[in-house]
Amino acid sequence: MAEPLIIVGKGMAATRLVDELSQRALGRYSVAVIGAEPRLAYNRVLLSPLLAGEIAEADIELKPAAWWRDRGVSMLYGKPVIGIDRRARTVTLADGPTLPYGKLVLATGSKPLKPPFPGGDLPGVVTFRDTADVGAMRAYAARGARITVIGGGLLGLEAAYGLARAGGEVTLLHLVDRLMERQLDAEGAALLASAMAMRGVEIRLNSATKGFVGTGKVEGVALHDGTVIPADLVVIAIGVRPNTDLAAAAGLDVARGIVVDDIMATSDPAISAIGECAEHRGQVYGLVEPAYEQARTLATSLAGREAGYPGSLLATNLKVSGVGVFSAGEFEAGEGAETVVLRDRAAGIYRKFVLREGRLAGCVLVGDTQGALFYLGLIRSQQDITPFRADLPFGEAYCIGEAA
Repeated sequence: MAEPLIIVGKGMAATRLVDELSQRALGRYSVAVIGAEPRLAYNRVLLSPLLAGEIAEADIELKPAAWWRDRGVSMLYGKPVIGIDRRARTVTLADGPTLPYGKLVLATGSKPLKPPFPGGDLPGVVTFRDTADVGAMRAYAARGARITVIGGGLLGLEAAYGLARAGGEVTLLHLVDRLMERQLDAEGAALLASAMAMRGVEIRLNSATKGFVGTGKVEGVALHDGTVIPADLVVIAIGVRPNTDLAAAAGLDVARGIVVDDIMATSDPAISAIGECAEHRGQVYGLVEPAYEQARTLATSLAGREAGYPGSLLATNLKVSGVGVFSAGEFEAGEGAETVVLRDRAAGIYRKFVLREGRLAGCVLVGDTQGALFYLGLIRSQQDITPFRADLPFGEAYCIGEAA
């Protein structure tokens, strides 16, 4: 008889886990996937083009209903799990039912950060996390509303771009002196800021939000320097935090995320965690690729095979506001490092490579991300790049030719 396996969370990590598990242990488990949102799993990375009107809502769906049925997976929509009884090995749903599990996987993702700014509860102050948020934001943008986005990281940039494309008058506020400061150096960030401005987004750096003003609804954003920026809608997109409430209430070890070992097991061997909610070796990853690598490891372990997750090399490779951006490894040249740079400001291209002892330690690509996976492979393999160092900025074809 198949062992009952419950996956709490119905996002990208959960979908990849089912995919990986179906390839390794189809029929070994009776799988149920439980999600709080009342719809099939979808690709959150595509929320910005959805907001911009570049794609339809159906386009963000990860897998059709038939895909889940073909793998024998039971899907429970719009049913949050509110409790875990580890002794009885059951989970309790918000509407009352209790379901038994042999193995339990927490893929609860993260929730948007919303600091307690004064006026933060005014209507018109929102976060950017799911399709419901997209619907509310598009209604404002469509009528040309004044919109302020707080946060110059990936999430904020995507929100600002999508809102500008949808017709909003958008101002983006960022606390520090450059965009995407965790992934880009100053020159790459400046190029991205210029590209954003060309796309109709006003960028205001070094801008610290004090609170929100308005009577009955938000009417402006007050900054610490005394400036008030008029706004009909405020989108807070300053990051996310792991959704650990369920795990903490069940008595599992929780730090920043749900603490897991190298096979993604929590402090209870019957319970695992993957994706944005998990903390592995002190690291919480907010990106898709680590979640997929964790899903692969867990599926292998659940199939009864030897597995181990060593951690992920942080890499960002995506279109930010319509501009190609890739960042991996070291993006600033620390002590003992050298750099090779190719820049073409007129074409909006910047390619920087950080070298350490003849090996690629990291790189930043803005405007042209061709060869990103090749560079990521060089960083991971730590191959000696001395034979093709001069050709490094020009991509794989030149480098492989030189190495040969």
